Amino acid sequence: MSLEHPRVAQCFHFVRADYDAASASAALVYRFDDGPELIETIRFADTALPASAGREAGFAAALRLLHLIAGISYYKAAVPEHIVIDGEPLDAGFAALLDDIYLHGLGEFAHRNGLDLRGRIRFPHDTRAPTTAPHIDLPRRTLVPIGGGKDSLVTVELLRAAHEPMTATWVGRSPLIAACVERSQLPALNIDRQISPLLFEMNRNGAWNGHIPVTAINSAILVCAAILHGYDAIAFSNERSASSANLVHDGFAVNHQWSKSIDFERAFRAHVATRVASNLDYFSALRPLSELAVTRLFAPLSQYHDVFSSCNRNFRILGDKPAERWCGQCPKCHFVFLALSPFLPKTRLVAIFGRNLLDDVALAADFDALIEVGAHKPFECVGEGRESRAALAALSERAEWREDALVARFRERIMPMLDARELDLAALTNADGPHFLPPRLHRIFDALR
Repeated sequence: MSLEHPRVAQCFHFVRADYDAASASAALVYRFDDGPELIETIRFADTALPASAGREAGFAAALRLLHLIAGISYYKAAVPEHIVIDGEPLDAGFAALLDDIYLHGLGEFAHRNGLDLRGRIRFPHDTRAPTTAPHIDLPRRTLVPIGGGKDSLVTVELLRAAHEPMTATWVGRSPLIAACVERSQLPALNIDRQISPLLFEMNRNGAWNGHIPVTAINSAILVCAAILHGYDAIAFSNERSASSANLVHDGFAVNHQWSKSIDFERAFRAHVATRVASNLDYFSALRPLSELAVTRLFAPLSQYHDVFSSCNRNFRILGDKPAERWCGQCPKCHFVFLALSPFLPKTRLVAIFGRNLLDDVALAADFDALIEVGAHKPFECVGEGRESRAALAALSERAEWREDALVARFRERIMPMLDARELDLAALTNADGPHFLPPRLHRIFDALR
């Protein structure tokens, strides 16, 4: 396959994954058909890491998991019918996990491109028994991935209050995330990820492109990092709202946040515990919470209000970044403004965003999508429609907000059509639902129950 015509590829190869201890970096190698190798590089430290006695088998399993999951960035360029894994074959359970990650993780990508990947993604496997995860000598401490937004900063403060030993970590070179980590005053671990430049060339030549499950990739990167650097837990910050699909199309639930959902968390943590390291725990610290509950906890954390941002335009791999931390035009900006509005003084919130997004009638259609009236939930990491409706209903009762253009519009035109029982803000800020929090952290949400 030539890079000039990427969509004609018939086969995607997982070629090899190499680790160089001297530079603490991994090379993940892929190719289409007989084309050039696409090499992604992950650098786990700025200096060489000491030898990790007794961790070799666990790291080898973690590196293979990373190689196979990170390949989704490249596979999507052509979505060829055949997948080939050079080297040792997979067992059936491992192949099934990858089938799910690729199918559901590419759900939005497939929907937007008019593709149906059901039955097309088939990771090859044989009848071999799965390997057994070793017990690794890992120190009692937790890696906390920082994304630059409110969620991971809430996790930091909840775990700090629980006296959890932790290190803030992030993948990539975002100055915004680095500023949040610095403000947290935690030990820091920055990991660099360099995507093959050939992928960008393929995109310019018409490759299939779109959303990928970045959280799944970062999860696999951090499993490797936990074993290399010595951590026995990884605490992500995915709330229960992330499990809600954006829409159902032709019987298939499309969820922009699938790799943040409890379904992914359940399957991924089980694989890590049974096939990578039996004592490495992977979980989300915020799983029992809605987005509104998270923003309620974030509102008092004023030390972060001038450094955090959830605006995705700040985290583009390519292209210009906005001059300000909040663009005010994307669904993430709209939702975070709305979700924080019941819990922060109006003047404080407007100062953070630079303007009052709820008093701009031009944004009416965007907020209608958030409340899922006449449109589906945007393909962004935003809360459920019922959360946005409850937030607007709460503002409709408050003198400082009720006359703003979009609040008044909601109160007069939309709210009378809704079931009042679904607009209970308090009910949506409780800690409730299934989770995988370790026993030592079960009490961190007592105040919300």
